[in-house]
Amino acid sequence: MQGLKAVNLGIRFLLELAMLGAICYWGFKTHSSWALKILFGVGLPLLVAVLWGVFIAPKAMRPLGGAAHLVLELTLLATGPVALFASARPGLGWAFAALLVLNKILLVVWKQ
Repeated sequence: MQGLKAVNLGIRFLLELAMLGAICYWGFKTHSSWALKILFGVGLPLLVAVLWGVFIAPKAMRPLGGAAHLVLELTLLATGPVALFASARPGLGWAFAALLVLNKILLVVWKQ
């Protein structure tokens, strides 16, 4: 069981990276000018990464607790599938969303 829990945590980390990648893809895919591509394709993922690191990460500088933590975590994670849907990649968006839900359920059930 410990092995499955470790795999689940590894999947969680990969989902966090995929979230940033999906936002970056959306930023470069959906904007026409290079200024907007840089702003949304680089700036927005950086902003999300900073928010994650400051408030959500296991070693966050200012960790949130309770409902605020859950709401910000789910909001930031949801930007991945939303970015894929907005980039005309609904199949990837649904797969990403399903993996996020399954992963979160296992994190809660296993108290990770």
